[in-house]
Amino acid sequence: MIQQVPVSTRVMNLATFLTQAARRDPEGIALVMGDRRWNWAEFDARTDALAHALQHRFGLQQGDRVMCQSQNCPEMMQAMFAVWRAGGVWVPANFRQTPEEVVYLTQSSGARILLCNAAFPDHAAACRADCPELAAILSFDSAEFGPSVQEVTASAMGQRPQVAAVDRDDPCWFFFTSGTTGRPKASVLTHGQMGFVVTNHLADLMPGLTPQDASLVVAPLSHGAGVHQLTQVARGVKTILMPTERFDVATVWDLVRDWRVSTMFTVPTILKRLVEDPATATADTSSLRYVIYAGAPMYRVDQQNALNTLGKVLVQYFGLGECTGNITVLPAYLHQAEDGPEARIGTCGYARTGIEIQIQDDQGRELPPGQTGEICCIGPAVFAGYYQNPEANAKAFRNGWFRTGDLGHMDEAGFLFITGRESDMFISGGSNIYPREIEEKILTHPAINEVAVLGMPDPVWGEVGWAICVTSAPVEAGELAAFLDGKLSRYKMPKRFVFWEALPKSAYGKITKKMIRAELGARGLIDEEARA
Repeated sequence: MIQQVPVSTRVMNLATFLTQAARRDPEGIALVMGDRRWNWAEFDARTDALAHALQHRFGLQQGDRVMCQSQNCPEMMQAMFAVWRAGGVWVPANFRQTPEEVVYLTQSSGARILLCNAAFPDHAAACRADCPELAAILSFDSAEFGPSVQEVTASAMGQRPQVAAVDRDDPCWFFFTSGTTGRPKASVLTHGQMGFVVTNHLADLMPGLTPQDASLVVAPLSHGAGVHQLTQVARGVKTILMPTERFDVATVWDLVRDWRVSTMFTVPTILKRLVEDPATATADTSSLRYVIYAGAPMYRVDQQNALNTLGKVLVQYFGLGECTGNITVLPAYLHQAEDGPEARIGTCGYARTGIEIQIQDDQGRELPPGQTGEICCIGPAVFAGYYQNPEANAKAFRNGWFRTGDLGHMDEAGFLFITGRESDMFISGGSNIYPREIEEKILTHPAINEVAVLGMPDPVWGEVGWAICVTSAPVEAGELAAFLDGKLSRYKMPKRFVFWEALPKSAYGKITKKMIRAELGARGLIDEEARA
């Protein structure tokens, strides 16, 4: 019998990646945004100062959650590392969400501190009014609703925080995602899990990075791009932020040329815009090594155009927030522009290092190659569960396997093909859209009796929402869109409103999306591609 020896579960605090980068290359450029430059020593010192202030001025205790509502800026990355260094949990919101939505995230996470960009005073005011647990609100840049991170940092420069000792399973990031209910759920990511994720990203997505590389951020740091930038810090790679919130392709290529950008994380819709913009014809893209895309399927013709334009630099991965993107990878060498036996068309790749994938039936039994079932996975990248949501956890795990809710099959070689979704969720421009939430908002209009929101194929955004409505009084699409303005984030707004006398229902009286799609086709409103 093997004697059980107690072992430590202590792991490195994620903020140590920044400490190590600053030690190796203190004068090297770490962060760039417009005319602003931070070297690694300055980045680390600012992080120390803010972490000290969070602990001693604002009373942050280990395990406290810190909500962040901001578009990309250097202070957002500083705050992320400062929160970890102080022992807190990073809780970033999608900056496009409404004040009402951010209030819910703040309440459900139990956040004690809110970091809010000065551009969002309404969000700060709503949280101050409706979130009594908040002990402090800080602003990025000068704002009336709270002291600025810049002022707080300056007042504490030279101060060193007590760096939090963390265990493998200590939470570090609440990554908000949703299910069929449409209400966001906080996926609990841990220090140990994220240490594995960083190693895995560097091994499977971007091998061989050095401080000579540079990474351009073209997506919100609140989600996948933030994870991507954490890996860049781990290797001392400089991060280039877009100078303004506006996405401009010519500016992207100017930055790629000027900073010899080698890595980018993006989504198919952004990649499509980059490839098709007239500015790309004369762009210098020779420095690119890894253009990583995820978040949604990519049409084959768009993939081919990107390969023909940028070369063999595309890297695809499939993953959910609950797995921090770590389920599959299709590396650059397996991306083929030409159709043929060597081109693995339609696959999102094979299992990431350290991850196992199974296709399972409804009872959790593994299905053979070629058969469609639910995509399930296990491995160190899988999250610790949803925060204070035992019902969701019970549905998400079965026999130790995480159930993604996506349907697919694997071939004999272990390449995964996604064929559908168990839920009604759809992806528009890389963002997950959950129909139930939109339907509930539409149903608050007095003239709407019934509604069903479906994701429909779109050549620009991948998918967009269509709202099929049954009314009790005359209402026009424009009026309904105006009614929803301010109640929904713009990226959740349905692109099309269709009005019917009744919605088709099953024998049990349920409204089924499958029957609605069939009816849309029968009425000639969608083509075969949209029905697929």
